[in-house]
Amino acid sequence: MNLPKLNIDKTWTLFLDRDGVINKKIENNYVRKWDEFEFLPGVLEAIKIFSNTFGRIIVVTNQQGIAKERMTEDELTQIHEQMVKEIEKNGGRIDAIFYAPYLKEINHIDRKPNVGMALKAKKKFPAINFKKAIIAGDSQSDMEMGARMNMIKILINNDISIARQQPKLVNFTFKSLYDFSFVLNKL
Repeated sequence: MNLPKLNIDKTWTLFLDRDGVINKKIENNYVRKWDEFEFLPGVLEAIKIFSNTFGRIIVVTNQQGIAKERMTEDELTQIHEQMVKEIEKNGGRIDAIFYAPYLKEINHIDRKPNVGMALKAKKKFPAINFKKAIIAGDSQSDMEMGARMNMIKILINNDISIARQQPKLVNFTFKSLYDFSFVLNKL
């Protein structure tokens, strides 16, 4: 598979994971309030580039910290509202955010690697064609959701062991969202 041959345009949808892709992941904890949220380097510029390329940009994020009572849904909503404001202030956009507040052990349909959030996005945006969709995420569960929906799967991670262990699960690997946007912008 070759990125230029995909002919990505406004008919395409970009699905983004949040923690570890858009913002710095807090290891063994959760981003519970806005002052703990830190955009990763180059992310605001990357989303600006994506906004000029993709027809829809959708965040899909597992947030089991809600089920663990480490934060409330209102606190998560406030974080997402502020995140979107900052992205818009920098010339980008997010068209929708879907989150799964369920514990991993429950295996709820909305929680990645399951496909509930992708199906909710399709319901909200009927023009989504999953064969013209990309998931950019930092974990195996992101790649598995993308595989289940026949999306192009982009691993955003310095640790490429997922790609090595399961090469059919990952189509492309980039160290950061910015690196992906840089290559996309050159096409």
